Amino acid sequence: MGKEFLPVFDEWAITYDRTVQGGENEYSAFFENYEEILTAVAEKAQDGVLEFGVGTGNLTIKLLDRGLTVIGVDPSPAMRAQASKKLSQAVIVDGDFDRYEEPIIKINSIVSTYAFHHLTAESKKIALAKFKHTLSPDGNIVFADVLFENEAAYQQAINDAQEQQHLNVVRDLTEEYYETLASMTSIFEDSGFKATFTQKNQYVWLLEAVHA
Repeated sequence: MGKEFLPVFDEWAITYDRTVQGGENEYSAFFENYEEILTAVAEKAQDGVLEFGVGTGNLTIKLLDRGLTVIGVDPSPAMRAQASKKLSQAVIVDGDFDRYEEPIIKINSIVSTYAFHHLTAESKKIALAKFKHTLSPDGNIVFADVLFENEAAYQQAINDAQEQQHLNVVRDLTEEYYETLASMTSIFEDSGFKATFTQKNQYVWLLEAVHA
């Protein structure tokens, strides 16, 4: 993820689960159907999983519950510490989408939730170039992340957050690197992948990609 966001995640680690798993807050609409979204990602994963942006380990738990072998990667020490409390047997290492050691196991799925938007478009392409070598020929990429149908929808989301005085959301929407469906499709196609999208709530889309 963008290194500029690491302090935010180190600070958020303690309260992250409360934010995503219920209650009214600025981010409620983003995390609507949260458990179902994680389950959808986990169900599409094949054994031999490389997970990015592990956070506190909520997706990792679902992957492990399916009996899958998982290597987790996260750049935030605080998030890794929280995940380790839940996942004492899991392998969780320091790294990022575009900065990780090649796993010694065969990787058939690369998964992530709520994290890919922390990368610039150029960094996304760098990560996907690495994925081309890491992912098995018949493997898949399964991400759930905030995407916008078009630029108008993106601007409307900013306007709505401003009207609701959701200032943290306004900051995120204007400072991070959100894509439209068209721009994300192009990023994956230019990197040698074919991507399909399924909307899971007002803001989050499930992306599944395979080698083109």
